[in-house]
Amino acid sequence: MQRVETVREAWEEALGRVGRGVHVAIEHDGPPRVVESPGGETPDRVAFIPPCPIDRLGDASFRQAHGVRYACLAGAMANGIASVELVEAMGRAGMLGIFGAAGLGVDAVEKAVDRIQGSLGDKAPYGFNLIHSPQEPAIESAVVDLYLRKQVRLVEASAFLNLTPPVVRYRVAGIHRDERGRVVVPNRIIAKASRVEVAQRFLAPPPEKILRTLVEQGAITAEQAAMAATIPMADDLTAEADSGGHTDNQPLVILLPTFLALRDRMAAQYGYDRRLRIGAAGGISTPWAAAGALAMGAGYLVTGSVNQACVEAGTSDVVRTMLSQAQQADIAMAPAADMFEMGVKVQVLKRGTMFAMRAAKLYEYYRAYDRLESIPDADRATLEKTLFRIPLPEVWEQTRAFFARRDPAQIAKAEADAKYKMALVFRWYLGQSSHWANVGEPSRAVDYQIWCGPAMAAFNDWTRGTFLEKPENRRAADVALNLLHNAAVLLRARTAAMQGVVVPDGSPRLAPLPREEIEKLGSDL
Repeated sequence: MQRVETVREAWEEALGRVGRGVHVAIEHDGPPRVVESPGGETPDRVAFIPPCPIDRLGDASFRQAHGVRYACLAGAMANGIASVELVEAMGRAGMLGIFGAAGLGVDAVEKAVDRIQGSLGDKAPYGFNLIHSPQEPAIESAVVDLYLRKQVRLVEASAFLNLTPPVVRYRVAGIHRDERGRVVVPNRIIAKASRVEVAQRFLAPPPEKILRTLVEQGAITAEQAAMAATIPMADDLTAEADSGGHTDNQPLVILLPTFLALRDRMAAQYGYDRRLRIGAAGGISTPWAAAGALAMGAGYLVTGSVNQACVEAGTSDVVRTMLSQAQQADIAMAPAADMFEMGVKVQVLKRGTMFAMRAAKLYEYYRAYDRLESIPDADRATLEKTLFRIPLPEVWEQTRAFFARRDPAQIAKAEADAKYKMALVFRWYLGQSSHWANVGEPSRAVDYQIWCGPAMAAFNDWTRGTFLEKPENRRAADVALNLLHNAAVLLRARTAAMQGVVVPDGSPRLAPLPREEIEKLGSDL
């Protein structure tokens, strides 16, 4: 009889070759044995573990629609953290990357569009973020104008509470019928949502009221509006669970099945001629999470927090190091800069920074007072000394200069509403804190705003002692491929267990591997 360790090694090697089917001999008095074929064997039973190549995980229609090899994408992270380099790296590896356009000026987004279209063009897929901007509707509209002018054919729509004319205009622009009469929609949307009511809006056709307005404005024709009534706002909807940044802290095991059931109901209700797909985001940072999401029916996976710790991310080395040290208790919620007045929060790293506590204090002041001048003198002095480090009137002048370039309507609104002016001054700190982190400003380390979910801590635990432990070795495509490969290994082990195979303790070992080895194991059919 073979040694137990030798059998175990053969078992794990067989599981790791995810592109091959495996026969496993099951004995009552010994560990599972890998056999070439059931012929000639006399075990109690033989189980068969089918192949599970990683380029077949998820929904095949997702891969086809977006021209990717793998059903995995790197989601947008604002301020260019999901950088040009990250989008290029994912695209060249057969996956999808979404540029983090939120928070950037239109000129900066245009430069990113030009570079990515120049480097990837038709050779690899890519997408751009379109974030809901309730406080800056003119910016949201200008970004859509840019995407339409540059023929950006895929956006990830995020943080939407309601559908807006710009996002509907993007979806419907250029809609037409082909020679067979089928409605063709050139512009695709991957929507992110964490609430059922928002998910419903993206799985439904564009609102009739907004379509009428767009027709009246001459943005679309009446014929296009009629065609738009037969399509969903988004073909892909991501169930965004407990993620970094904007989040409702939803458990994925609750949110994903809810959205899948909603998808089925709405597809039946509207009788679409195209497939609706539900993806999973939030916590996708280990093989167990990835395998669980796929097993529940996710059509694709979205990574977020872990990408910010990769070398391609548009942030600083000091932030990458801080993220690589994050543990489960190192996460907190803090006021969001773009929806500060609404009380919306983002999930951030609290280890090594006081941002979450200081931002929460600013929101307390906003709730308590009607204008900057109403804040007690002692508290104002503390704010100027610790948070802003300059007098509040100077903060306002800097804020005023910023909006003079970005959105002058904000200045007029602030000068007519003292409480809104206070909000803009407080948002100066919230916006700058992200900038300081991205550039690694050493004098402001205590104020870094680093968007991060508990996924980051789980990833650090999984990769400890491996080549992916060090931030300088973390590359977005390598991380994604390791998640997919090890999820496939885990799914195969579960398939074996369902056939009565007693999986050895501690098996399978889900260790990260170099990309070349993963590609070989995954395609070995």
